[in-house]
Amino acid sequence: MDPELEAFVPLFPRSDLTDPVTAREGFAALAASAPAPDTTDLVIEDRVVPGDVPVRIYRPLQAHGAIVWLHGGGWVMGNVDTEHPWAARLASGSGAVVISVGYRLAPENPFPAALDDGYGVLTWAAEHAAELGIDRDRIAVGGHSAGGGIAAGMALRARDEQGPRICFQLLNQPGLDDRQETWSARNFTDTPWWTSDRLAASWGFYLGGRPATPYAAPARAADLSGLPPAHVTSAEFCPNRDEDITYALRLLQAGVSVELHQWAGTFHGSQAIVSADVSQRQLAELGAVLRRGLAQ
Repeated sequence: MDPELEAFVPLFPRSDLTDPVTAREGFAALAASAPAPDTTDLVIEDRVVPGDVPVRIYRPLQAHGAIVWLHGGGWVMGNVDTEHPWAARLASGSGAVVISVGYRLAPENPFPAALDDGYGVLTWAAEHAAELGIDRDRIAVGGHSAGGGIAAGMALRARDEQGPRICFQLLNQPGLDDRQETWSARNFTDTPWWTSDRLAASWGFYLGGRPATPYAAPARAADLSGLPPAHVTSAEFCPNRDEDITYALRLLQAGVSVELHQWAGTFHGSQAIVSADVSQRQLAELGAVLRRGLAQ
């Protein structure tokens, strides 16, 4: 493990997801402790789009493209406030409009609530591109962890339903496979922040006892052809690692243009430790990759 990251591991709170309300409070406190981003170059607006979905919109000057961005938190935790430090950095680093989605959380709102919220925001963004000051052909989807899985599901749904055009997918350590049968899922059972118990609980809450569909768990999709170009990242010490790498390889085999970056020495969500050099490089790369993806 990267030594700068490893030094922070003993400081992490030990918690599980047996009580979602308590978990949300701890997640919010952890997010609040992150260094505040520089937002002087951004116009930030909170709105509620049709479907009563809260969004926070980050507008850099002279932005031409946008990304509908879904936060992490195991489908159970997080909102536009906890995602603020990362959405703002992504907007500044990419020069793109970032539409951060406050989707409904499980277990109160299991699948497909979060997917429906994200897809509704995508549709709204495409319909209001002129108002947002963006090119409707330059709208990407993306997210971290659970949000990355939702974004991948949105891309599948948009393809299948001939929905809004998505030009790019930015999938950062996405949660894609509920089966937990990969080598990393079976062996990284107690890695920092994201353990096998938390992973199993989060999938259980998200699926709500129903069988997983490809829109909920995109790794289950039989056909990945016709999807937008993608950038997929994985963390070395993360249960999700192998499902992320496999998904990227399957996209490539289906004829989709893909960049894959496996970050050595990292663990799930470790880019939040912004004092570490590797975290700074991860955050900078997300912005640069999105800028390139929207320019294609």
